[in-house]
Amino acid sequence: MDRATFACSTAFFRDYSSSSQGASCLPGGQVDYIEKVESFTYSDFFRDYLIPNHPCVFSAKFTEDWGSRRTWVTWDGKPNFDHLLQKFGEAVVPVANCDVKEYNSNPKEELLFKEYIKYWKEYIRNGYRSSRGCLYLKDWHLSRAFPAQDVYTTPVYFSSDWLNEYWDAVAVDDYRFVYMGPKGSWTPFHADVFRSYSWSANICGRKKWLLYPAGQEEFLKDHHGNLPFDVTAPSLQDRSVYPRYNQSQPPVEIVQEAGEIVFIPSGWHHQVYNLEDTISINHNWVNGCNVAIMWCFLQDELAAVQREINEWKDPVDDLHLQCQLIMKSCTGIDYKEFYNFLKVIAENRISVLEKGLDDEASAKDTPKAAISTLGMLHAVFDLKRTVKVLTSLSANEDFKKLDLTSLSPPPEALLHHLKAAIDTALL
Repeated sequence: MDRATFACSTAFFRDYSSSSQGASCLPGGQVDYIEKVESFTYSDFFRDYLIPNHPCVFSAKFTEDWGSRRTWVTWDGKPNFDHLLQKFGEAVVPVANCDVKEYNSNPKEELLFKEYIKYWKEYIRNGYRSSRGCLYLKDWHLSRAFPAQDVYTTPVYFSSDWLNEYWDAVAVDDYRFVYMGPKGSWTPFHADVFRSYSWSANICGRKKWLLYPAGQEEFLKDHHGNLPFDVTAPSLQDRSVYPRYNQSQPPVEIVQEAGEIVFIPSGWHHQVYNLEDTISINHNWVNGCNVAIMWCFLQDELAAVQREINEWKDPVDDLHLQCQLIMKSCTGIDYKEFYNFLKVIAENRISVLEKGLDDEASAKDTPKAAISTLGMLHAVFDLKRTVKVLTSLSANEDFKKLDLTSLSPPPEALLHHLKAAIDTALL
């Protein structure tokens, strides 16, 4: 998408730089369906769904040119096992058992992809039953393992993706996944990592989504404060166990067809079922519209760790460091890495604003290319949102207790650079 297509004025981004962030359900629980590619712009998505944090569904027209839609699917809409085995047969993949509950999730094992496909075929032949249970291939980093494969292209609407921009830069992880599972496989009730946005595209098959707007999960907790494993379980009707369940709204239900993309707002809890043999591609992502939600989530997680440790009878040396370590083991990030996350995002945008389009920014599939595609004003919007969160982080008492001498540049210097870059860009 070129800058003319983006068609966004300075006033547009200035308005949204100061807007409040709050999740709410669309009137009547309805979810918008985006039919036509040519009439739906990034600025439409930004204004109507990212900022207000509302779900929507994109039609199959948005994925019809993907390689996986052509080659991973048989003529009658089923997974093309032969093709998949040829391409990925020797890969090692993570597989969850949907029939077993272990610490409020499904236990996972690693299998060769060819072994999983053999199981899947037998499961279908046996009437969707197996003594091994219902196995679901989940959270497979296929793009990282097979970068040369023509699988899909990330739609421009989801291209402002700070999570993958950062983790690609540090070459540690990513949040791009492939899911494959038989009819009846499912994912228990949860909200996505860091309370991120997510998008999920069905390559084939159908899914049923149960979505709860952010905040509704509070009514679904039991008297110990724990969320349910299965939000459809009859036990939720027991008011002695789930005393506030009757105050919850009914979920927003979506049935997602083959080729369609579902956008899941930040912080919305959900439960998902495969209604048919289904393959999907999923991304988690954070950007300027919801980075404040990520920061609030991290503060809540640290507070929970601190409460837990304070219940221990024995005093703990370096309590603040231990809490950071435990939080990182549970969530995947601590406060110092969150600072580095913000720094990488900020420096990429400052570079584009100060240097313009260099060779790296002109190359496809680079962070600076995505920044340039969305335009300079979007980069300014990102920097403004980063300033707000970085200011809050720098003033946070738990952050100030850490050894910050290893951070380069120091938070004060980075904030100064950010504000200067914004002022210069808006001259």
